[in-house]
Amino acid sequence: MSHAFYIYASYGFTGGMVATVIAWTWLDGHFRRRELASLEAIGIRRRSERKAEGDSR
Repeated sequence: MSHAFYIYASYGFTGGMVATVIAWTWLDGHFRRRELASLEAIGIRRRSERKAEGDSR
């Protein structure tokens, strides 16, 4: 095994992991937005939205 192969393999592995984390984060955000929209559609609201309406706390 040459030194260059080790370096290229390391960069390739690191690039693949970074791409995986980016894709995982993007997909999770997509599914959370979809889940939030479905909850809001059935009438469940966010707690932060209640404060904006004039909660005395």
